[in-house]
Amino acid sequence: MELAQLRYFVAVVEEGGFTRAGARLHVSQPGVSAQVAQLERELGQRLLDRSGRRVTPTEAGRAVLSYARAALAAVEGVRRTAEEFSGLLRGRVALGLIPGAASAAVDGFDVVEVLGAFHDEHPGVEIALSEDTSERMLAALLRGELDLAVVGLAGEPPPGVSCQVVLDEPLVAAVRADDPLVAAAVDGEIPLAALRGRALISLPRGTGLRGVLERACAQAGFAPRVDFEAAAPAVLVRLAARGLGVAVVPSGAESGAGPRADVGAGPTSGTATGAGAGTATGLGTGTGLCALRITEPRLTGRVALAWRTDGPPGPAAHTLLGRLRAQAPGRPAP
Repeated sequence: MELAQLRYFVAVVEEGGFTRAGARLHVSQPGVSAQVAQLERELGQRLLDRSGRRVTPTEAGRAVLSYARAALAAVEGVRRTAEEFSGLLRGRVALGLIPGAASAAVDGFDVVEVLGAFHDEHPGVEIALSEDTSERMLAALLRGELDLAVVGLAGEPPPGVSCQVVLDEPLVAAVRADDPLVAAAVDGEIPLAALRGRALISLPRGTGLRGVLERACAQAGFAPRVDFEAAAPAVLVRLAARGLGVAVVPSGAESGAGPRADVGAGPTSGTATGAGAGTATGLGTGTGLCALRITEPRLTGRVALAWRTDGPPGPAAHTLLGRLRAQAPGRPAP
């Protein structure tokens, strides 16, 4: 049995005929037919039904097909591994990003810079970028559709996913200076319960921030009233400045930093520090908004680099993960 026979058999099944399989493989139709017939003789089974207009696998052919594909994939894996040791990386890396994660560096973590340097060193590697919500990207990681992802964490990562936190900062309620919440705030802080019944402006469902906002409100005994949604905190801030509600955003969202686009929120303990501690702080130049820290529980937003715990499947993704982790300033997520 030869690999060429398996390759021709798989091609005939996928193309539905010998002529189209030959065109795909750049081999004459009689050559493909002869190789598949030889495979059938060696196995003692008819693998293909040639009676119809379209060639289809027999019951035995369907049973053999998955093993043939696995054998061809294993050979390709051997080739890629050998190229890794020769210093030549090839293949494809699928990287998912929360919206805006590639727009700017935050705390020294610059996705675009890492990708650029990686491409310069390994031009044979295709990098496929996509943007989505954190919830969907974590599921895609587990399904093997993504190799790596920059996500907002809403608590602990799911089983089978490892993370390294790259950003961790407080969440605030952004309101106009004349909002009653500002007058009711104590040392620039309001309890989560103060948002009960208020029109809220939030990131969409599936983002880390939205998930934990809803979870925290449920634990406090009420459902959040979200009147407006947008994918970027900068838009949430503008809506709040227009008096359309209370925007729940990460502190610093007004700076436009990339990974703040979809942070995950989690309750923490301790005392807030920084420029906003003690008083309500202005949020962005000319917005007329105040940033009130949300407490009871105190919420923080976390952005993390995520990958499957058993490691990326290929050497290219493994190498890129090492580069990203080396630049990431954070620590492994619990």
